[in-house]
Amino acid sequence: MAKVKKGFFCQNCGTQHTQWQGQCNGCKEWNTLLEELLSKEAPKEWESNQKQKTAQPIRIDQIDVAAIPRIKTGDAEFDRVLGGGIVPGVVVLLGGEPGIGKSTLLLQLALQLKKKVLYVSGEESQQQIKLRAGRMGLDENHCYVLSETETQRIFLQIQKLNPELVIIDSIQTLHSSHIESGAGSVSQIRNCAAELIQYAKTTNVPVILVGHITKDGAIAGPKILEHMVDTVFQFEGDRNHIYRILRAQKNRFGATSEIGIYEMVSQGLRQVTNPSEVLISEKEENLSGHAIAATIEGVRPLMIEVQALVSTAVYGTPQRSSTGFNSKRLNMLLAVLEKRAGFALGSKDVFINITGGMSIEDPALDLAVIAAILSSYHDLPIPQQICFAAEIGLSGEIRPVAKADQRIQEAEKLGFERFVVSQYTKLGGTQKSIQIQQLSKVESLVDLLF
Repeated sequence: MAKVKKGFFCQNCGTQHTQWQGQCNGCKEWNTLLEELLSKEAPKEWESNQKQKTAQPIRIDQIDVAAIPRIKTGDAEFDRVLGGGIVPGVVVLLGGEPGIGKSTLLLQLALQLKKKVLYVSGEESQQQIKLRAGRMGLDENHCYVLSETETQRIFLQIQKLNPELVIIDSIQTLHSSHIESGAGSVSQIRNCAAELIQYAKTTNVPVILVGHITKDGAIAGPKILEHMVDTVFQFEGDRNHIYRILRAQKNRFGATSEIGIYEMVSQGLRQVTNPSEVLISEKEENLSGHAIAATIEGVRPLMIEVQALVSTAVYGTPQRSSTGFNSKRLNMLLAVLEKRAGFALGSKDVFINITGGMSIEDPALDLAVIAAILSSYHDLPIPQQICFAAEIGLSGEIRPVAKADQRIQEAEKLGFERFVVSQYTKLGGTQKSIQIQQLSKVESLVDLLF
């Protein structure tokens, strides 16, 4: 009887050790080593069925890239985050919270794409996927569904079908018969991902992998998984809100600053092509504590509503709470208001909320946050047709922000009449119908609004 071989793998970085120890030699994390069964090194199923080709070096100026067309998916938001479409042979890893809509997004993509797609699910049966596709109201004959978890059988079906796109839902459910450890272990995830990447690069067929995440929000499995793939997407949003945001954390074929916004409806995920109109709530009357900020996500300008509530602290210690805005930055802005503008906020509770479940890191929100705080403090509403975009310095100066012209054009398109920016903002020479008001100090903002 053959001796069973065992090894110890770090669940964080995937480094193999011959025996258990407290600290990993690779990433220096403690208590991350788990025992897994090993087997003799077997040839990968895809590699064994392909003729081994020796790669030849090519001079860099002779490499032709003009002949690589991107595949349009029919989903404008997904294409934007990818950088213009799917590159042949790309491997995309999509992570997100359970129930956020990862499978719905990819099934919708498979049904919309006018190409032969193989959707492999290790979590749902074919009947369940058909029922979900029926709710979307999309009827497409190019999508093939396979419920399988063993990679050797998956590649057998791939060779028969020859799809133009492969979707795996999810990489943590796959297992290879050449590895004796269970599905979801470090060695299984690494081996299965390596086989799929080898297939994608050999045949130029794009592969999209769904990845589970841990309770800390990181994609489950070894960190090397994110290094192996070409693109890492994060699908995020609160399940209590209807909006979902698709972000690129890594993209070898495009920018990582782009976002795609979706709305969860009963038929699936609807693309939000103009998020500014959705993120600004409709109000019949002016309310205090509301201000509109012009922010930039990637190359897309967004108009965001900032809400503030200032009230007297009842329990002694004032509360400082923010949703979607950096709490440390909020404390800094309150200190600037107290020191430079003379507002006694030390005994007040201050709450900040960015509407729509959005989380914004753009410093251009500073001026809108201060305007909303002052509006709630005085209980006086800010006129609805005014918006803000400027950063606040520690000495109370109003600093300029990048891409001011794009922000102004978005505000002008949505019907705003006044736009407040820094006095030092460099604006283009084109004539604008919107009134531009330039300020230099926080004190001048108080005079302008109240």
